Amino acid sequence: MFNINKNTLNEIKNKFTIKDLENISGIKAHTIRIWEKRYNLLAPKRTDTNIRYYTTESLKKLLNIVLLKDNGYKISKIAEMPYDVIQDTARELANQNAVDQHSIQAFKLAMIQFDSSLFNSTYAKLLQTNEFSEIIKNTFIPLLNFIGLLWQTNTLIPAHEHFISNLITQKILVETERLAHSNLNSSTTYVLFLPENEIHEIGLLYLNYELLLKGLKTIYLGPSLPVDNLSSFFNSESKMCFITSITVSPTLDLIESYFKDLDILLLPKQHKLLAAGVKLQDLKQMDFKSDIKLYPTVIPLLKDL
Repeated sequence: MFNINKNTLNEIKNKFTIKDLENISGIKAHTIRIWEKRYNLLAPKRTDTNIRYYTTESLKKLLNIVLLKDNGYKISKIAEMPYDVIQDTARELANQNAVDQHSIQAFKLAMIQFDSSLFNSTYAKLLQTNEFSEIIKNTFIPLLNFIGLLWQTNTLIPAHEHFISNLITQKILVETERLAHSNLNSSTTYVLFLPENEIHEIGLLYLNYELLLKGLKTIYLGPSLPVDNLSSFFNSESKMCFITSITVSPTLDLIESYFKDLDILLLPKQHKLLAAGVKLQDLKQMDFKSDIKLYPTVIPLLKDL
């Protein structure tokens, strides 16, 4: 379990701009200001230089308000509730209605509050009506994409991402373990790895789960693997399909040469390579001599398996 120690807590971001609140909650800054003035729902503070900011408690309250609003509560009625009632009602709704946007909103709240209990109860509710694959595709992937956007705006700190990523990783590992002893019926061996210095593993873990679910044989090698570590697999006479995911590494200036090197290594035994990741979205068209396919996300890659 990912634990938050005292040193980490001291580094947690505790001042947010109204733009941060808009980015996280999905509520426009203009609307947030109206809620402040008309209903006194939020009370921003000011720095010594008179700059407005919001505390973590304000952000939590806003996320709770949005949960209530999304479930049919009128803002005027929410404004009449004591904060502890808002908080308790939102938590109850998050647990009862953990579907689609409701669940994503609950997971956002769990992330901001470092609340593993809320995360797990929301997830358990989702499992009652959804297959694990559906939860990944419809909830976790949109949530992680949302977190990625927040990274670009400096709204989140690393602790937030680490917390939620570790919880999602735990769920994938548990579901994968249940498939570990399934009967495999595959003429191809799928070798899953991440390039050197690439540590964002959730997409690859999910691909491994889906392959095992299909009854395919996988060899999971994990993150940050130098290409020369794959030499024995490249030289294998057995049919191999290599799968990788690229989020941060290789860097844009090295990514073309990375795939050119792989192209050369794959060709002698006519092995296959499938790669997915946001870094591939802007990569110009490349001509390969071997069987290499590039995808912007793991979802279209899965459809081709």
